[in-house]
Amino acid sequence: MPYHHLDPDDLDKTPDYPCDRRGVSDAAELAALYLATYEMEPGEQLPRVYHYHDRREEAFYVISGTLHVETSEAEYVVESGEVFVAEPESPHRAYNPADADASVRVLGTGAPKSDIAHPYDPER
Repeated sequence: MPYHHLDPDDLDKTPDYPCDRRGVSDAAELAALYLATYEMEPGEQLPRVYHYHDRREEAFYVISGTLHVETSEAEYVVESGEVFVAEPESPHRAYNPADADASVRVLGTGAPKSDIAHPYDPER
């Protein structure tokens, strides 16, 4: 079917993920675009690891709450209604600090979908 009308809250949570992830691209069987919603409680992070991609461009739109993004250059605080973009080969880790007052909800997207994440060690 060429069209999909989905409510992310109706999708199954991704098992073994560090936060509540709902894979929109998985449910719609998208081939090129990666799209998911994330809900992070205080102390949770969005990615499995601090990472970078060879070719994937990623964007995180903050639906509610405040997202923190650690990079090799700076720490970013992304408020509700704002977007954080990571270009290819740019290490990053999006998270909700343990001392946060509330959860953060994010819509994450990236392309190409097939570009796997490479772990990044900030100590190196």
